[in-house]
Amino acid sequence: MVGLVVVSHSAKAAEGIAEVAAQMGSADAEIVPAGGTPDGGIGTSADRIREAIESADAGDGVVVLVDLGSAVMNAELAIEMLDAEDSDVEVEIADAPILEGTLNAAVTAAGSKATVESVVASAEDAWDYRKLN
Repeated sequence: MVGLVVVSHSAKAAEGIAEVAAQMGSADAEIVPAGGTPDGGIGTSADRIREAIESADAGDGVVVLVDLGSAVMNAELAIEMLDAEDSDVEVEIADAPILEGTLNAAVTAAGSKATVESVVASAEDAWDYRKLN
């Protein structure tokens, strides 16, 4: 199963998005929140993201969903840290709205034929959803 990591500048936001995705998307998906700084502040932490990726990996790879610019930067740094450790985890960052993308990703990730690529594509499909007609 492809794992998911939710990276937000707020620990509460990351936890809430993971909770909503698990309940509305799929409780079968492994969704690990990685929000805030280690001291409980607003921000993101490459170390925290790296640990979340390692926790979410069940052998089929991990998709990372992010909220703002520096979350992308720290997610990229976390992936580089894994590469430096010779980790064999396949990791991709999805360019998607974080809540809707995580919901889509959770549904796809729970499928037995899910791949990192199919989960990223599903997350990025969330850009097409309209909330108002």
